[in-house]
Amino acid sequence: MKPEDQLHQLTIAGKPYKSRLLVGTGKYRDFAETRAAIDASGAQIVTVAIRRTNIGQDPKQPSLLEVLPPSQFTILPNTAGCYNAEDAVRTLQLARELLDGHDLVKLEVLGDQKTLFPNMAETLKAAKTLVQDGFKVMVYCSDDPIAAKQLEEIGCVAVMPLASLIGSGMGILNPWNLQIIIDNAKVPVIVDAGVGTASDAAIAMELGCDGVLMNTAIATAGNPVLMASAMRKAIEAGREAFCAGRMPKKPYAASPSSPTEGVFTARAASA
Repeated sequence: MKPEDQLHQLTIAGKPYKSRLLVGTGKYRDFAETRAAIDASGAQIVTVAIRRTNIGQDPKQPSLLEVLPPSQFTILPNTAGCYNAEDAVRTLQLARELLDGHDLVKLEVLGDQKTLFPNMAETLKAAKTLVQDGFKVMVYCSDDPIAAKQLEEIGCVAVMPLASLIGSGMGILNPWNLQIIIDNAKVPVIVDAGVGTASDAAIAMELGCDGVLMNTAIATAGNPVLMASAMRKAIEAGREAFCAGRMPKKPYAASPSSPTEGVFTARAASA
C-alpha cells in the first residue's frame, strides 16, 4: 500500500474508501445541487434518510439513485425520523429490500424532535437486533464513552458520536469525551452532527477521528458546492496533521525556533 493511501484510506466493514468525508443528501435545493456538492466533497459514502427521500418507494417520483447511482457511491441508508427501536429496525429492513440486500446502514434513534439527541436505550436495543439480523451497523450515538464501547461490543462496525446537536453548527463541544472514545475504540470513530465549518472538521480529524459525516454544514451554506470543497480540504489537512504529530503546547517558547549554537556574534565577527 502506498503511504498516501495509508494516510487517507478509511476502512469500514472491511471495505476501503479513499475519502474520510461522509455526506448527507438532505436540505439541498434540488438533486442537481446535491450531485454537484457531493462531487466537490469527494465523498464516496452518502447517507440517505429512507423516511424522507425517494430511492424507489414511490416509482412515480424521481429517485435519488438516478442522481447518485450505487455503482458510483456507497449508499448509506439511515433511520432519521425514528424515535424507537422498532421503527428504526423496520426502516432499515425496507432499505435492504429497496437496495437489493445492501447491509451497510446508519442507525439513529432520536430522543425528541427539538434537540434530536440520541435515545441511547433504544439505540442499543435496535443495534443488537440489526447486528443479529446480519446488518453492518454504523451508529449515531452520544459522546458517552461507555455507550460507545457497548455499541462496539454489540458488533457495530463504526461508532458515530455527535460533536454537538444535529444541525447546530456548534462544532466539537466536548473534545475530552471524544478523545476517550477514540483512544478506546477498535472500530472507526466518525464524528456525526454539529460540524459547522471547515475548521470544525479539521479539529475532529486532528483529534484522531477516522472520519466526519455532515449534511447541514454543506447543504445550508451560502454556496454549498464551495463549502463541500472546503470540507474536503479540511478533512485531508486535519488527517495529515494528526498523522504528522503536532508539537506540544507550551505557555511560552522554551526554546527559540532557530538554533543559537554556532551563530556568529558581533564580538566573534570583530575578533
